[in-house]
Amino acid sequence: MNKDKIKKAIILGGGPAGLAAAYELIEKDSNIQPIIIEKLPCVGGISRTVYSGKLGVDIGGHRLHTHDKYIESIWLKFLSLQNAPSVDDIAANRKIDYPTIGKNPNESNDVMLIRNRFSSIIYNSKFFPYPLKIDFNNFKKLGILTSFKAGFSYLKSSIFKRKETNLEDFMVNRFGKVLYEIFFKDYTKKLWGVDASQLSNEWGDQRIRKLSLMKTVLNSFLSSFKFLKFKKEKSLIDKFYYPKFGCSQLWDLMAEYIANKGGKIILNAEFVDFSCNLDNILSVKYKDSNGCVQEINADYVLSSIPISDLIKAIDVPLNIKQNALNLPYRDYILVSMYSNELNLKNYTDYKTVNNVTPDNWIYLQERDAIAGRIQIMNNWSPYLVEDFENKYLVSLEYFANVGDDLWSKTDDELISIALLECKKYNLFKATSVIKSMVIREQKAYPAYHGSHKNIDSIRNHIAKYKNLYLIGRNGQHKYCNMDEAMNYGIKVARDIILNR
Repeated sequence: MNKDKIKKAIILGGGPAGLAAAYELIEKDSNIQPIIIEKLPCVGGISRTVYSGKLGVDIGGHRLHTHDKYIESIWLKFLSLQNAPSVDDIAANRKIDYPTIGKNPNESNDVMLIRNRFSSIIYNSKFFPYPLKIDFNNFKKLGILTSFKAGFSYLKSSIFKRKETNLEDFMVNRFGKVLYEIFFKDYTKKLWGVDASQLSNEWGDQRIRKLSLMKTVLNSFLSSFKFLKFKKEKSLIDKFYYPKFGCSQLWDLMAEYIANKGGKIILNAEFVDFSCNLDNILSVKYKDSNGCVQEINADYVLSSIPISDLIKAIDVPLNIKQNALNLPYRDYILVSMYSNELNLKNYTDYKTVNNVTPDNWIYLQERDAIAGRIQIMNNWSPYLVEDFENKYLVSLEYFANVGDDLWSKTDDELISIALLECKKYNLFKATSVIKSMVIREQKAYPAYHGSHKNIDSIRNHIAKYKNLYLIGRNGQHKYCNMDEAMNYGIKVARDIILNR
């Protein structure tokens, strides 16, 4: 680095987008120093892994899958693909062909596992595969009359398309009204706290834009012909990458690399304010781990923190600031339990340890269920679960808003609720639980209702600062996938380098 010409790029937030931006800057321009300011004591954001002894649980679980070869190359720069069976493959006697190049996960730690994707829906006390599959077994579970109604409804929606003004219209057009009401309506309200008719159809376009019932059927059919190669939508993937010790393993390695190459990462540091002129950010102020306010001069600022937090430091018209402060988010609670048993049996031909379910996630569509989703960490990585052959790390995921009844409950009360639901859905008995932990995450999901309709206007006013860039899920207020969040950071870094 030429110290006389070094420019500083201050990055607010050390999640996937912030780390990707810092990585791109440190790799492609030695005269720009990325400085990440992260509120938490670790990097990774909502994509991090929380560890308790020899147990590790992801907040929400994050599958590493992308069609972007450059982003995949970044992942595989830090973690080599597994080229031999993992411990659960061996225990279940699974016969799997792994790449010839890579590392053995039982001999090396810096390994990216290749995992099979399984998800289910519990509806009417029955298991349905997710994404939905159209076959006789599922028709039988739904019942002949309901299946007939669902088929007729889908055909009707294929011919008479709704004008897509909200998420309900979007879903009905792709699955028909009957399947929408069975499998999506109640879950969507549980997830977002409002009815799908109040949510922008932009959410569907962002998350499942190319998915339809016909594509799930076509995907299921083509998958049976192993010699056929076709590009699957992200919602339909059947394999994904996952770090041996959880997503934080990848983010920690990236952070270490960035720091070793001259970047800087400041943890336990909360963004406070900017110093600005009319069209540029001049410096960034943050509160350090000791509670003292520090200030760093800034040539560029990349923000992946929530817009509602960022806007407090920006001079914009009062109505724009109010709209930004009122942007909706959904908060998240995870109750994780380490248990001696798991009663959910394997419903597939895929061999599993103790013949338990292979599901990564199970969606609870029962109307009286409080939890939205069940997560089984054994099926993400057995290396995150101590004594994985005899014990299970199971989490129940809850969606809330700060201050509401669910969020206001104590950790002990939340654990009690989770244990009752575990009993109800026959996961395990309370007496089998060895330890529990509760994780709360504020502003986990940017939502698509209320003042979200003003998001373009908010972004346009923020854009008056020529050296301020919005990146990532919360920075853009878009509920995007991990690779897309990283791509935001990379594109902005490239733009900065190009125009430096």
